[in-house]
Amino acid sequence: MKRTLLSLLVMAATAHVSAQGVTDAMIANDAATPDNVLSWGLGTQGQRHSTLTGINAKNINKLVPVWSMSFGGEKQRGQQSQPLVHNGKMFVTASYSRIYAVDSKTGKKLWKYEHRLPEGIMPCCDVINRGAALYDNLVIFGTLDAQLVALDQDTGKVVWREKIDDYSAGYSYTAAPLIAEGLLMTGVSGGEFGVVGRVEARDPKTGKMVWTRPVVEGHMGYKDGKENGITGTTNATWPGETWKTGGAATWLGGTYDPKTKLAYFGTGNPGPWNSHVRKGDNLYSASTVAIDVQSGQIKWHYQSTPNDGWDYDGVNEFVTFDMDGKRVGAKADRNGFFYVNDAETGKLLNAFPFVKKVTWATGIDLKTGRPNYDPANRPGDPTAAGGDGAKGKSVFSAPGFLGGKNQMPMAYSPKTGLFYVPTNEWGMEIWNEPITYKKGAAYLGAGFTIKPLFDDHIGSLRAIDPKTGKVAWEVKNEAPLWGGVLTAGDLVFWGTPEGYLKAADAKTGKVVWQFQTGSGVVAPPITWTQDGEQYISVVSGWGGAVPLWGGEVAKKVNFLEQGGSVWTFKVMK
Repeated sequence: MKRTLLSLLVMAATAHVSAQGVTDAMIANDAATPDNVLSWGLGTQGQRHSTLTGINAKNINKLVPVWSMSFGGEKQRGQQSQPLVHNGKMFVTASYSRIYAVDSKTGKKLWKYEHRLPEGIMPCCDVINRGAALYDNLVIFGTLDAQLVALDQDTGKVVWREKIDDYSAGYSYTAAPLIAEGLLMTGVSGGEFGVVGRVEARDPKTGKMVWTRPVVEGHMGYKDGKENGITGTTNATWPGETWKTGGAATWLGGTYDPKTKLAYFGTGNPGPWNSHVRKGDNLYSASTVAIDVQSGQIKWHYQSTPNDGWDYDGVNEFVTFDMDGKRVGAKADRNGFFYVNDAETGKLLNAFPFVKKVTWATGIDLKTGRPNYDPANRPGDPTAAGGDGAKGKSVFSAPGFLGGKNQMPMAYSPKTGLFYVPTNEWGMEIWNEPITYKKGAAYLGAGFTIKPLFDDHIGSLRAIDPKTGKVAWEVKNEAPLWGGVLTAGDLVFWGTPEGYLKAADAKTGKVVWQFQTGSGVVAPPITWTQDGEQYISVVSGWGGAVPLWGGEVAKKVNFLEQGGSVWTFKVMK
């Protein structure tokens, strides 16, 4: 039978659609297109909410695994990746700078890229990776030796590779890149090595640098190869030359709001931990910075822990949403306080503790935006009169330095108006020690021991009202929570180190389903539709900072087994 011209045109149009690369418009519309997952956060705003209701409280008892894919090999370690889904393929990163393309319906492995890592990499908190970015026909991710690699989505072949910085100086990269307004935006990891935090924007098709913006005062920004202004004012909030090794690593990546046209990046702790050697606020460490995407200029900043002395990185995600007719953003900070800021200006609108014990401050002054410190809870100066110079006064501080919330992303549901926050209750004995910067060496100047605060739980998933600070409900967990959250319709999904992927009613917190994945879940779940059916996926594999840095807490969870796999579920009819 002869094909008509019309049928040929239809076939050509269909082929064009199926082979379509990821566009700026598709990324901007990611949260509203449930047939794919194109960005970390299920939308650049980071709300991690899906409108899908195909999986719901009435049928979730029929939710079963349809495939599981192992990362293979001996490189199990911590798996913190959020998968992406496009054009029938899932793209998922794994420990030791690996990335896989998988048939999203069957789990068949399509290709694998394993980055060749040099000797001497210095990852702070396990050999993890949190995900990739999609643009055109590329999938782009960062590596532990501080490089960016762009691969062809169909073949896994390297299209371009660019160096971020010198891994021998402590730089690495673990975050999922952010794409907004046609630019690829990344930060840097390595905050415990005296690096200098920054945000960079590149052409995602070529890797060519467009602009770079340091987030420590005194350092010069660049755009199109030309000077673009110093960040802040040199020595305004850093004494002497301490700004040159100021830390503030942007290690969790950023979010972007198309309404404000601003990218929001959190910044880590200042270096070193010993706050007595860098008196001052130490801008822009432990902050949220809002950056104009086209100019690379900081439009506003909000510092949650000035002169941080407890390792309270401010990197946690800034999630934008509408509240009382305003565009606002929320952050559950590592320091134990939940903040709501005007997303246009940065003005603090609300702040309240979201964990049960906070000792370093008595509250947040809503007029000034600054914390009301408890001076007695700052670790002592080892050079203070009467000391031996080897160790300052020890204090017990809460939260512990791993935070009231750490890297595990929270979710927001526009349906309930609640944030679903994975929290941890722990404290620490902490003291300061003398420290001198040495390239490539840990730059702490502190000692610590983490301890749980309660006998029955460390972790707790809490549903929090950002207007009032009230906890609508909580589900306690014996081990720390270290994986992210997803809201889908009227359900909330999250994982636990004990290996379970769980679902609860978003309004009541009643757990309605759970599944044992075989290893700890320290990654955020996703959901999407394909051929009219809704799927849920999550990466399983215990690891991350807790077993490495967790002190007494690590001993509590040392029975947990490592792993490395992706699980995918759907409702069986």
